[in-house]
Amino acid sequence: MVRCGILALAAVFISVSASAQDLGKGRWVDLTHAFNERSIYWPTAKMFTKTEVFHGHTKGGWFYSAYDFAAAEHGGTHIDAPIHFAENRNTVDRVPLGQLIGPGIVVDVVRQAAADVDYRVRASDIRGFEAQHGRIPAGAIVLLNTGRAKHYADRARYMGTAERGAKAVAKLHFPGLGVDAAELLIARRIGAVGIDTPSIDYGQSKTFATHVKLMTNNIPAFENVADMSALPATGATIIALPMKIEGGSGGPLRIVALVPTR
Repeated sequence: MVRCGILALAAVFISVSASAQDLGKGRWVDLTHAFNERSIYWPTAKMFTKTEVFHGHTKGGWFYSAYDFAAAEHGGTHIDAPIHFAENRNTVDRVPLGQLIGPGIVVDVVRQAAADVDYRVRASDIRGFEAQHGRIPAGAIVLLNTGRAKHYADRARYMGTAERGAKAVAKLHFPGLGVDAAELLIARRIGAVGIDTPSIDYGQSKTFATHVKLMTNNIPAFENVADMSALPATGATIIALPMKIEGGSGGPLRIVALVPTR
């Protein structure tokens, strides 16, 4: 009996070890824009600020540096927790880690977005992807590559306007995820969805229906994701860990991808 128990435990250990991914193999791709005074924030949101506390050599002879920073939750590369648009859904500290780490799916809509700055990713785009690459698995992190990340340093081109304040919101133009595509991704039971624009809803949205649809189903969104062009359509592993703000509706996000080497 003891020997059988030991063999059973050994079998479980081997199985777990075999299924665990070797994070030492492959190349890492950083999908995060650096936070600074030029970071993209909603026209009505508080911008990122960094204030020097001390930088230099102390009287004791050692070097020391420290800074204060402040910003809105939603800006730069960040997460929208479900509670951002859905009452009683997960706050950022309560989003399960399993929804923040998973197989990466990259849906390329660069051509469509180049032709229409207000393009909304459609269910037909998702089905077209699946026809070529297979069904999107449950727990996947789906990234929408619109090609907009390359314009991040140019606020006017990236957002449609460089203006600030409430009146600027009406001038926003950038692609987003359509409600029909969001419904299909929900049906696929994805873990999270990300996009390389300021919002998962397109710039001219007045109802933020895609936010509401996703977040009512406890699916978080990653916004202002950096350049995805180095990622394969499938096969990468995404790790997207936000600042764990208790009760927060979102927060700064460090998102990376591990791309397997052939």
